[in-house]
Amino acid sequence: MKIDFNKTDGLVPVIIQDDNTLQVLMLGYMNEEAFEKTKKEKMVTFFSRSKNRLWTKGEESGNFLRVKNMTIDCDNDTILIKTIPTNTVCHTGSFSCFGEKDVKGFLYELEEKINQRIDDKVEDSYTYSLFQKGINKIAQKVGEEAVELVIEAKDDNDKLFKNEAADLLYHFLILLKAKNLHLKDIEKILIARNK
Repeated sequence: MKIDFNKTDGLVPVIIQDDNTLQVLMLGYMNEEAFEKTKKEKMVTFFSRSKNRLWTKGEESGNFLRVKNMTIDCDNDTILIKTIPTNTVCHTGSFSCFGEKDVKGFLYELEEKINQRIDDKVEDSYTYSLFQKGINKIAQKVGEEAVELVIEAKDDNDKLFKNEAADLLYHFLILLKAKNLHLKDIEKILIARNK
């Protein structure tokens, strides 16, 4: 891994990504000394432009970034580091410096839209009307969609299979709302099982 620090006046951008969720957490800068320290200690160390010194992420807050994997881009002037964060990353208290909504992916956006339609009691919404019927009806609908997905899995029509998979995920998100749970609650369990 050879980084061209001269190309960018001694500092290269570093993208920090959660190793489990692939969520982008922050952007920082490294000089060669910070890069070598990060490689050696397996904790992300930046060069702080405001402090004009090396700065290990978490040295003040305790919210360290443990390195899992480091790669460089095709131009040898940007680093991608996959990390295991010990806590929130952003100084604002958010898990990511880019906020929670925009970086987690479409399923999280869909979950937010489902929750909004239910919380705002959008009368002409299928989502809200199903939610109003209660947990038994929602669970029944999830079961129906699961059976339809299994049936389509046995055939060779990928389009129908994908549509049934989408229906199941959609109704599962409504069921999570009915149970006062969130997609991130399920994600945490999957991440823990992966370890």
